[in-house]
Amino acid sequence: MEETNIKDGANYAPLGKSNEVVAPNEFYFSVAFLDHGHINGQTNGLLQAGATLKYVFDPDAKRLSEFCKAYPQALVAESFEQILSDEETQLIASAAIPNRRAGIGKRVLLAGKDYFTDKSPFTSLEQLSEIREIVETTQQKYAVYYAERLHNEAAWRAGELVEQGVIGRVIQVINLAPHRLAKESRPAWFFDKVQYGGILTDIGSHQVEQFLTYAGVEDAKINFARVSNLDNADKPELEDFGEISMTASNGASFYTRVDWFTPKGQATWGDGRTFIVGTKGTIECRKYNDLARQAPASKLFLTDENGEHEVDCLGQSSFPFFGQLILDCINRTEHSLSQEHIFKAAELSMQAQQMADNHD
Repeated sequence: MEETNIKDGANYAPLGKSNEVVAPNEFYFSVAFLDHGHINGQTNGLLQAGATLKYVFDPDAKRLSEFCKAYPQALVAESFEQILSDEETQLIASAAIPNRRAGIGKRVLLAGKDYFTDKSPFTSLEQLSEIREIVETTQQKYAVYYAERLHNEAAWRAGELVEQGVIGRVIQVINLAPHRLAKESRPAWFFDKVQYGGILTDIGSHQVEQFLTYAGVEDAKINFARVSNLDNADKPELEDFGEISMTASNGASFYTRVDWFTPKGQATWGDGRTFIVGTKGTIECRKYNDLARQAPASKLFLTDENGEHEVDCLGQSSFPFFGQLILDCINRTEHSLSQEHIFKAAELSMQAQQMADNHD
């Protein structure tokens, strides 16, 4: 396992402190369809929580070779069906092209295994509806790698502080999520809206998930949503800018801006920021760099009743989500993320995308 180039968001794969919740060979997972580099982050997290990697499958020989170089313990499966029928594999992790993720997940669930997909987990509300029914029938888990909170030290720490009541009741969340486009290195599907689902469906799902978590809510109303192609006329189906406003069921407000305009001179792939306003304090997360001061960085700035605090979170987390997910799969619990929370984050982001598309 190794941490990837901090300028390369497509292959972002952080490493945390090992926190093994199971013994070797106690929990097996396999990996299939490696279209997005986030599969490395998913794999790192599961391995550091003690899971044992068994098989890998991908029809592309180059991707397969690169994965096996990074994770030489993986056995190459001859087919996806071999993994689906493997009795030891309990969870299948995947980072397929977005519009194929639900179809792959359906096969996994019906094979009696849990599924761990990269975000966005769906590209249409119809896919979500079908998977909801299958999950209800099979009782298998459809987990999602919402990495911007689950695999970021400052974002995770912010959730802990909110849960502890340090800033009181959350009344607003603002997420700013610029990403580096790196147009020349992107695959063709990245520029095909049918395949990637739109910028709010894709990057936006991360941001909505954070809002629901920090605000402690299960639903929200979308006030407005907008998408645009502002500076990439050569890629007409690319949306390089999007924004959403929501109001939660408890009155908390939310705004997010997502875009592909990280400047070339920035040290990291995106200057992601989160601002959380509570009734007794505020939190700012500088999630990937501390502009002109440190890169990579993962810092949290807390203002509460006792003063102002800067907290350096980089390298301080074991990323507990992955261990929680493994134990949820073993014990059939929901301590990592509830299934409804996972689905609602995707649903709201797709509804926002639909609103923006209809407005255009």
